[in-house]
Amino acid sequence: MPHAIVVSQFGGPEVLEYVEVEMPVAGPGEVVVRVAAAGINYIDVYRRAGKYPVELPGIPGAEASGTVAAIGAGVTTVAVGDRVAFPDNTGGYAEYVIAPAAKCLPVPDGIDDLTAAAIPMQLLTAHYLVDGSYHLEAGDTCLIHAGAGGVGLVLTQLAKLKGARVITTVSTPEKAELSKAAGADHVIGYENFTEVVRDLTDGVGVNVVYDGVGKDTFDGSLASLRTRGMLVSFGSASGAVPPFEISRLVQGGSLSVTRPTLFSFVEEPAERAWRWKEVTQAVLNGDVTVRIDQTYPLAEAAQAHRDLEARRTTGKSLLIP
Repeated sequence: MPHAIVVSQFGGPEVLEYVEVEMPVAGPGEVVVRVAAAGINYIDVYRRAGKYPVELPGIPGAEASGTVAAIGAGVTTVAVGDRVAFPDNTGGYAEYVIAPAAKCLPVPDGIDDLTAAAIPMQLLTAHYLVDGSYHLEAGDTCLIHAGAGGVGLVLTQLAKLKGARVITTVSTPEKAELSKAAGADHVIGYENFTEVVRDLTDGVGVNVVYDGVGKDTFDGSLASLRTRGMLVSFGSASGAVPPFEISRLVQGGSLSVTRPTLFSFVEEPAERAWRWKEVTQAVLNGDVTVRIDQTYPLAEAAQAHRDLEARRTTGKSLLIP
């Protein structure tokens, strides 16, 4: 029997149990994928902890890559043996997973299975951040928090391809080196980052802040914006942003705040296919490098979550069945 990580109750990493499960069977419009690797993401943490509603017991894992092992009735878009990936499913922390055929993205030749598992969530997120929730243009200055994280590293690269000036925040000298290698123009610490950003922009502020940290950086992010700047709050690694007075946006100079999610930008099939083609081509061309800095056996999913939540990771983290 195949193995999977099963969550039977909400809680900390300890609720991630490595157990035997029944072999999944594809229903109409579905496929069974033999998982090569599963991405480890904060959405998995939120679902495990009960912050995002999911049915229990269940198998976490929104993102994975692998090979189609079986197809259900009516499936014509993929075939057995095809290599696929997805960013928006569930059940990826397993040796085999069921996925709707419509969510399966084709993995092109030239991209290996591990890289294919590292691309969907982070690189598609970075893509909609620079070309969706905010349209980054040449000459813009952006602030990217967690510049050495999975999203931060690829977001920096896409922002530089757009011709933007990039400022990143990091927490350690080692992470600073990673962020610089990704192309950041200025790498700074979190302490007094607003004042540093103001100094770097001659007091003007940045056009856009990309903030996946949340509670701990939100106030400083707003204060780092120029007049009519935008704060893109796309994650909450440090906790949820508390309610705030909307009048602060007036006081800051007609500011804007948006709280997007990747799933809104890959919901339509045509947009989904376009974004996937853009990011995979960028990887194939060598325009974007995806770092896989941590891999864990599937059975060690709990440790992987501990490391992610403690912000001990850089780049991408994967589970390998």
